[in-house]
Amino acid sequence: MIVQILEEPIFQLGLQEAISIAFQVDRLLEVSTPDGGIGGITLREHVVDPPYVKDYDAIKGEGPTRWLARFDTTNWGLVAAYIDGNRVGGAVIVYDSAGVDLLGNRSDLAALWDIRVNPALRRAGVGRQLFWSVETWARERHCTQLEVETQNVNVPACHFYRSMGCSIRSINRFAYPNFPMEVQLVWLKDL
Repeated sequence: MIVQILEEPIFQLGLQEAISIAFQVDRLLEVSTPDGGIGGITLREHVVDPPYVKDYDAIKGEGPTRWLARFDTTNWGLVAAYIDGNRVGGAVIVYDSAGVDLLGNRSDLAALWDIRVNPALRRAGVGRQLFWSVETWARERHCTQLEVETQNVNVPACHFYRSMGCSIRSINRFAYPNFPMEVQLVWLKDL
């Protein structure tokens, strides 16, 4: 399988939304702080029964096509994965963008805002190639770090980011008031 990675104009975010981001939640990472946090932080994988499907695009007001109206996307990037001429994945990169809290007003930090792969091709290496292209894109803009946000309910994504060399930078149990059982995990990778 030959995967071709291409950079696309950011106004083509509709192509990104055409690929499902939905995934099955069958386990989660439970966050605990032994001895009130003095004992460190632990993440333990637990089975979710019954499993359910999480689809971020189904949340009201969310989805790639809405970002163009909500944010100044002038410095954003979009890379896509193609196999035999068919778009099978994509990644959105945020860089030097006012109003994006994840960036902390840093010009040397890029954020992997969205990555998705056709469900039939997940775990086939497409995500890795997209991630590597995101790293290259960020380095070309002199970024020294790459940041990624995910949630404790997306265990496959957590394992993926760890396998790509990311480490957890922060954990926020209260980041999602509409989803109080979800915990924000922010990963960081030095470039």
